[in-house]
Parts: sequence; structure tokens; C-alpha cells
Amino acid sequence: MTIPANRKIRVALVGLRFGGAFAPIYHAHPDVEHVAICDTDETLLQQYGDKFGFERRYTDLNDILASDEYDAVHLVTPIPSHAEQTIKVLNSGKHCACTVPMATTIEELHAIVAAQKKNNRNYMMMETAVYTYQFLYAQQMHERGEFGPIQFLRGAHYQDMENWPSYWMGLPPMHYATHAISPLLAIANTRATKVHCFGSGTMREELTRRYGNPYPVETAIFQLEQGSANAEVTRTLFHTARPYMESFNIYGEKASIEWHMEDEEPLLFTMGPLEESRGRTIHTERIQPPARPDLLPEELAYYITHQDELDENNPHQSVLQGNGHHGSHPHLVHEFVRSIVENRQPRIDAVTAANWTAAGICAHESAMQGGKVVEIPSFQD
Repeated sequence: MTIPANRKIRVALVGLRFGGAFAPIYHAHPDVEHVAICDTDETLLQQYGDKFGFERRYTDLNDILASDEYDAVHLVTPIPSHAEQTIKVLNSGKHCACTVPMATTIEELHAIVAAQKKNNRNYMMMETAVYTYQFLYAQQMHERGEFGPIQFLRGAHYQDMENWPSYWMGLPPMHYATHAISPLLAIANTRATKVHCFGSGTMREELTRRYGNPYPVETAIFQLEQGSANAEVTRTLFHTARPYMESFNIYGEKASIEWHMEDEEPLLFTMGPLEESRGRTIHTERIQPPARPDLLPEELAYYITHQDELDENNPHQSVLQGNGHHGSHPHLVHEFVRSIVENRQPRIDAVTAANWTAAGICAHESAMQGGKVVEIPSFQD
């Protein structure tokens, strides 16, 4: 479905607990005509709608899919529902954006890719990690050749999930690993083809029941399809004393970046010239990756340059949400909207999303087999 040149697109946002971070950005986008909000919690729906002035309100996704008032749906719903809901959105003839992960089985990934192709609608996985200040800075360095040949990549995502909604309890760590995997595959512009992964640690018995997963921590080594570099990823969900962090490290011949702590700036290492002494001198400095309002329309740039209306007690329902996940939210909205308007595939399309997500699914499969190598399927034709 091509949107007429003289018409803006119409978007429905489903799931307000985290989705509330995105609805005002859609509303501000110059290419969006109107935005509807949807949540099964009617109290939350009405409170949010009243606070931010959203008149179109739904408690049932099916009502949105049956309506011809919407061109696109952004799903910010629980992980177990992602695959089923995504396929329903695409089969309804609407474009679909979905929070991570795309799905939790290889079969579901294939089904989503097939639905996207069959219906000729856009699918975009809304992966925040490839639109952060830190990643955009590293990406620009790579495009300028400042890393030189990339020799190795490392990612990690540490998070304690105690007292989160029930579907998180005992979730295999690598089933929610795209925040750590995606920056590495994106910067290398490739996919992972094989994985060895080992589970680590011990977990309370009640946490193993839902998914049969005994590991609070999983660490994987990925073989990449292109180039000579490979990647290592660690993911934790429970029983590990470490503050929250989505970390990526890029090690190049000429320069390297390490980002290890959420509230600290990345480290940049620069290789000095070859001299007669043993080893080269390596310069170390803290860098401050800038915000990138220049990549956004003025209406959305505002969301990463002004932070004066945030509600510290409930940040997911604040007016200005752009700085969430290190400035990524407006970039995600803009890319999804523009891909529809321009009648092109988004940057994180169905095939890319499936390749990124499959790496984690296969990693957990390897861990459950004691580290046995697992081939990662490709979703490209």
C-alpha cells in the first residue's frame, strides 16, 4: 500500500507502559496525520489519553485491525505475543513496527518474514541499540575508516528482572539479546552464521519452570558471515550483581571503542605509530558522543534537545521521551514513518530483524546442548 503523496500516515500505538514513550513522538512527526492509543488496561488508557490529549482510544487490537483508519501499528506488547500480533497486523494490510525481540522461535521468524513478503507491507523491529548516541558515533567513525579493519566485537546486556511481569521469569537470556547482538552485526554489516554458547550460574527452581531454562547468564561466540572478525556476547537476567548496561565494544586495528557503564562515557583507544620499542603507544580518552538532531525533522529533534518536562516518577509517561535509550526513540519513529512514506523497506526490515533475533535463539539452543555448535539460518532469499 503506497500512501498518496498528499496524505499523511495514520498510526496506532499498542501498549502504553513502554509505548507511552513513543506516542507523543508519533503525534509530533510532520508526516503523521493522527495517532491512536491502545492498551488492555482501561484505567491506564484513559489516564494517558487525558494527560496527553489522545482522543482515539482502544482496548482491543482487533478493533484497530478491522478499521480502515490506520496505515500502521506499532506494537509495544509482551514478548510472548509479538509473533502472533505482528502476523495479524501484516495480514490486516497494515505496516508493523514491533519492539524487541521479533519472536522467540525460528519458526515464528520465518512466519513473520513470509507474512511481510506476502502482504507487501513494511515490518520494522524497533531496536533502540542501533540508534543510541554511542552507536551513531561509532557508526560514523567506521564509515570514515577510523577503526581500520575490525578485528573483534563484543557486546553485553546486564539486567536484573526480579519483580518484572511474569513472562520474564526464567526467560532464556539469549531470547532477549538483540540489544547486545544488534550493534555488532550492524556495525559489521553482516549476520552471524554459527554459534557456540555456554550457560552459567545457578537459578532458583521456580525460575526454571516456565521455560525450562536453568541459566541466569549465557555467553556466546558468534562466527560472522563477512570479514575475518567474530563476536562475543554475554546476557544476564537474574542472580548477577551488576548494574543495568547495554554494552558494545568495537576493536579495530587503528582504533577501538569500549562502552561498559550506562552512566559513563565510552572509552576511545587510538593506536600510535610503529616505533622501535616493544608494542605501540595507545592513546586513551573519554569521549562524549553528541546528540544527532541533524538526522531528524525539527519537530522530532526537539525531543532529544529538550528534557524539561520529564516526569521522574513515571518516565514512560512523560511528554518528552526522546532521550530514552540514549536518544534512540525519535530516530526509530522517524525511520519507520519515512520508510512508509517513501515506499521503501526500513533499515531494520523483516530479514535483518530475523537475522539479528535468530542469533540469540540459536545461542540458547547451543547452551542447552552444552555449547554444541549451532548453525544460524539466513532469512535472505
